[in-house]
Amino acid sequence: MSPILHTIAIAVGGILAGLALAGALLWRQQQALHVARYEATHDEITGLPNRRLYLTRLRAALADNAPVGVVLLDLDRFKTVNDTLGHDSGNVLLDQIGRLLTNLPTPVQIAARLSGDEFVLLVSGDRDDSAAAAHAAWQAVAAAPIRVINGDVRVTASVGYTHAHDPHASPRQLLTEADTAMYHAKRSGSGVCDYRPHSTPAPRRSRDRHHC
Repeated sequence: MSPILHTIAIAVGGILAGLALAGALLWRQQQALHVARYEATHDEITGLPNRRLYLTRLRAALADNAPVGVVLLDLDRFKTVNDTLGHDSGNVLLDQIGRLLTNLPTPVQIAARLSGDEFVLLVSGDRDDSAAAAHAAWQAVAAAPIRVINGDVRVTASVGYTHAHDPHASPRQLLTEADTAMYHAKRSGSGVCDYRPHSTPAPRRSRDRHHC
Protein backbone atom coordinates (compact mmCIF):
# COMPACT_ATOMS: atom_id res chain seq x y z
CA MET A 1 0.00 0.00 0.00
CA SER A 2 1.26 3.42 -0.92
CA PRO A 3 2.04 5.89 1.87
CA ILE A 4 -0.87 8.06 0.77
CA LEU A 5 -3.38 5.20 0.88
CA HIS A 6 -1.97 4.09 4.21
CA THR A 7 -2.45 7.57 5.62
CA ILE A 8 -6.02 7.70 4.27
CA ALA A 9 -6.79 4.30 5.76
CA ILE A 10 -5.54 5.39 9.17
CA ALA A 11 -7.59 8.59 8.98
CA VAL A 12 -10.76 6.73 7.96
CA GLY A 13 -10.19 4.21 10.73
CA GLY A 14 -9.86 7.01 13.22
CA ILE A 15 -13.07 8.65 12.00
CA LEU A 16 -14.97 5.37 12.19
CA ALA A 17 -13.63 4.69 15.67
CA GLY A 18 -14.67 8.19 16.74
CA LEU A 19 -18.15 7.71 15.30
CA ALA A 20 -18.48 4.35 17.06
CA LEU A 21 -17.42 5.91 20.36
CA ALA A 22 -19.82 8.82 19.91
CA GLY A 23 -22.63 6.40 19.06
CA ALA A 24 -21.90 4.33 22.16
CA LEU A 25 -21.89 7.42 24.36
CA LEU A 26 -25.16 8.63 22.84
CA TRP A 27 -26.77 5.21 23.41
CA ARG A 28 -25.66 5.23 27.04
CA GLN A 29 -27.03 8.73 27.53
CA GLN A 30 -30.36 7.70 26.02
CA GLN A 31 -30.49 4.62 28.26
CA ALA A 32 -29.68 6.71 31.34
CA LEU A 33 -32.40 9.20 30.40
CA HIS A 34 -34.89 6.36 29.92
CA VAL A 35 -33.99 4.89 33.33
CA ALA A 36 -34.26 8.30 34.99
CA ARG A 37 -37.69 8.92 33.47
CA TYR A 38 -38.88 5.46 34.53
CA GLU A 39 -37.62 5.89 38.09
CA ALA A 40 -39.31 9.29 38.31
CA THR A 41 -42.71 7.83 37.45
CA HIS A 42 -42.63 4.31 38.92
CA ASP A 43 -42.47 2.81 42.39
CA GLU A 44 -39.15 1.24 43.36
CA ILE A 45 -40.59 -1.77 45.20
CA THR A 46 -43.52 -2.82 43.01
CA GLY A 47 -42.65 -1.33 39.64
CA LEU A 48 -46.14 0.16 39.54
CA PRO A 49 -46.80 3.73 38.45
CA ASN A 50 -46.20 6.09 41.36
CA ARG A 51 -48.22 9.05 42.60
CA ARG A 52 -46.76 11.38 39.97
CA LEU A 53 -47.73 9.20 37.00
CA TYR A 54 -51.12 8.37 38.49
CA LEU A 55 -51.97 12.04 38.92
CA THR A 56 -50.85 12.73 35.36
CA ARG A 57 -53.22 10.07 34.05
CA LEU A 58 -56.05 11.22 36.31
CA ARG A 59 -55.66 14.85 35.26
CA ALA A 60 -55.68 13.81 31.59
CA ALA A 61 -58.92 11.86 32.07
CA LEU A 62 -60.57 14.79 33.84
CA ALA A 63 -59.37 17.18 31.13
CA ASP A 64 -61.08 14.98 28.53
CA ASN A 65 -64.31 15.08 30.58
CA ALA A 66 -64.18 11.31 30.69
CA PRO A 67 -66.24 9.52 33.36
CA VAL A 68 -63.67 8.34 35.85
CA GLY A 69 -63.52 6.66 39.23
CA VAL A 70 -60.83 6.55 41.93
CA VAL A 71 -60.44 3.44 44.09
CA LEU A 72 -58.15 3.64 47.12
CA LEU A 73 -56.90 0.53 48.97
CA ASP A 74 -55.14 0.31 52.30
CA LEU A 75 -53.88 -3.08 53.52
CA ASP A 76 -55.18 -4.11 56.93
CA ARG A 77 -52.57 -4.88 59.61
CA PHE A 78 -49.66 -4.50 57.21
CA LYS A 79 -47.48 -3.31 60.09
CA THR A 80 -47.95 -6.73 61.71
CA VAL A 81 -46.39 -8.39 58.65
CA ASN A 82 -43.37 -6.09 58.86
CA ASP A 83 -43.03 -6.58 62.61
CA THR A 84 -43.37 -10.38 62.58
CA LEU A 85 -41.85 -11.42 59.25
CA GLY A 86 -39.52 -8.51 58.50
CA HIS A 87 -39.43 -5.68 56.01
CA ASP A 88 -38.17 -7.89 53.19
CA SER A 89 -41.31 -10.00 53.46
CA GLY A 90 -43.34 -6.82 53.65
CA ASN A 91 -41.80 -5.61 50.40
CA VAL A 92 -42.52 -8.94 48.72
CA LEU A 93 -46.10 -8.68 49.90
CA LEU A 94 -46.42 -5.19 48.42
CA ASP A 95 -45.02 -6.45 45.13
CA GLN A 96 -47.48 -9.36 45.04
CA ILE A 97 -50.40 -7.06 45.82
CA GLY A 98 -49.27 -4.80 42.99
CA ARG A 99 -49.30 -7.75 40.59
CA LEU A 100 -52.82 -8.69 41.64
CA LEU A 101 -54.08 -5.17 41.07
CA THR A 102 -52.31 -4.85 37.73
CA ASN A 103 -54.13 -7.94 36.51
CA LEU A 104 -57.58 -6.55 37.26
CA PRO A 105 -59.65 -6.37 34.07
CA THR A 106 -61.12 -3.37 32.31
CA PRO A 107 -62.48 -0.84 33.29
CA VAL A 108 -59.40 -0.55 35.53
CA GLN A 109 -57.00 1.59 33.52
CA ILE A 110 -54.06 1.87 35.88
CA ALA A 111 -53.00 0.57 39.29
CA ALA A 112 -50.48 2.64 41.25
CA ARG A 113 -48.79 2.64 44.63
CA LEU A 114 -49.18 5.93 46.45
CA SER A 115 -47.03 5.23 49.51
CA GLY A 116 -46.61 2.68 52.27
CA ASP A 117 -49.30 0.03 51.95
CA GLU A 118 -51.66 2.29 50.01
CA PHE A 119 -52.63 1.60 46.39
CA VAL A 120 -54.97 3.39 44.01
CA LEU A 121 -56.83 2.47 40.83
CA LEU A 122 -57.97 4.65 37.97
CA VAL A 123 -61.27 3.39 36.60
CA SER A 124 -63.05 4.44 33.42
CA GLY A 125 -66.82 4.40 33.31
CA ASP A 126 -69.73 5.25 35.57
CA ARG A 127 -70.25 4.75 39.31
CA ASP A 128 -71.25 1.11 38.81
CA ASP A 129 -67.95 0.47 37.04
CA SER A 130 -66.09 2.07 39.96
CA ALA A 131 -68.03 -0.06 42.43
CA ALA A 132 -67.30 -3.22 40.46
CA ALA A 133 -63.58 -2.39 40.33
CA ALA A 134 -63.49 -1.67 44.07
CA HIS A 135 -65.10 -5.01 44.93
CA ALA A 136 -62.89 -6.86 42.43
CA ALA A 137 -59.79 -5.35 44.05
CA TRP A 138 -60.99 -6.26 47.54
CA GLN A 139 -61.72 -9.84 46.47
CA ALA A 140 -58.39 -10.20 44.64
CA VAL A 141 -56.42 -9.22 47.76
CA ALA A 142 -58.39 -11.47 50.11
CA ALA A 143 -58.85 -14.43 47.76
CA ALA A 144 -55.86 -16.57 48.70
CA PRO A 145 -52.69 -16.64 50.82
CA ILE A 146 -49.82 -14.65 49.34
CA ARG A 147 -46.36 -16.18 49.21
CA VAL A 148 -43.63 -14.15 50.90
CA ILE A 149 -40.09 -14.99 51.98
CA ASN A 150 -41.02 -16.66 55.27
CA GLY A 151 -44.19 -18.45 54.19
CA ASP A 152 -47.72 -17.57 53.21
CA VAL A 153 -49.77 -14.74 54.66
CA ARG A 154 -53.40 -13.81 54.34
CA VAL A 155 -54.24 -10.15 54.09
CA THR A 156 -57.32 -8.06 53.61
CA ALA A 157 -57.79 -4.51 52.47
CA SER A 158 -60.05 -1.60 53.25
CA VAL A 159 -61.28 -0.07 50.02
CA GLY A 160 -62.91 3.28 49.35
CA TYR A 161 -64.03 4.66 46.03
CA THR A 162 -65.57 7.72 44.45
CA HIS A 163 -66.67 8.87 41.03
CA ALA A 164 -66.14 12.13 39.16
CA HIS A 165 -69.72 13.34 39.36
CA ASP A 166 -68.58 16.97 39.30
CA PRO A 167 -67.18 18.18 35.95
CA HIS A 168 -64.89 20.53 37.88
CA ALA A 169 -63.56 17.82 40.21
CA SER A 170 -59.83 17.94 40.89
CA PRO A 171 -57.45 15.02 41.48
CA ARG A 172 -56.99 16.20 45.06
CA GLN A 173 -60.73 16.24 45.66
CA LEU A 174 -61.23 12.74 44.25
CA LEU A 175 -58.33 11.28 46.25
CA THR A 176 -59.66 12.90 49.40
CA GLU A 177 -63.14 11.50 48.77
CA ALA A 178 -61.78 8.00 48.13
CA ASP A 179 -59.62 8.31 51.25
CA THR A 180 -62.65 9.33 53.31
CA ALA A 181 -64.59 6.30 52.04
CA MET A 182 -61.64 4.01 52.68
CA TYR A 183 -61.30 5.30 56.23
CA HIS A 184 -64.99 4.59 56.81
CA ALA A 185 -64.56 1.05 55.41
CA LYS A 186 -61.66 0.45 57.80
CA ARG A 187 -63.51 1.83 60.83
CA SER A 188 -66.72 -0.06 60.07
CA GLY A 189 -65.05 -3.29 58.94
CA SER A 190 -67.23 -3.30 55.84
CA GLY A 191 -64.35 -3.96 53.45
CA VAL A 192 -65.59 -1.67 50.67
CA CYS A 193 -67.29 1.70 50.97
CA ASP A 194 -68.26 4.36 48.44
CA TYR A 195 -68.08 8.07 49.06
CA ARG A 196 -71.38 9.71 49.95
CA PRO A 197 -70.90 13.34 50.95
CA HIS A 198 -73.87 13.47 53.31
CA SER A 199 -73.36 10.11 55.03
CA THR A 200 -69.64 9.26 54.98
CA PRO A 201 -67.85 10.82 57.97
CA ALA A 202 -64.65 12.66 57.19
CA PRO A 203 -61.50 11.02 58.56
CA ARG A 204 -59.62 12.69 61.35
CA ARG A 205 -56.17 12.98 59.89
CA SER A 206 -53.26 14.98 61.27
CA ARG A 207 -52.28 16.07 57.76
CA ASP A 208 -53.52 16.03 54.21
CA ARG A 209 -51.85 12.96 52.71
CA HIS A 210 -53.18 13.63 49.25
CA HIS A 211 -51.88 17.08 48.49
CA CYS A 212 -51.64 17.23 44.71
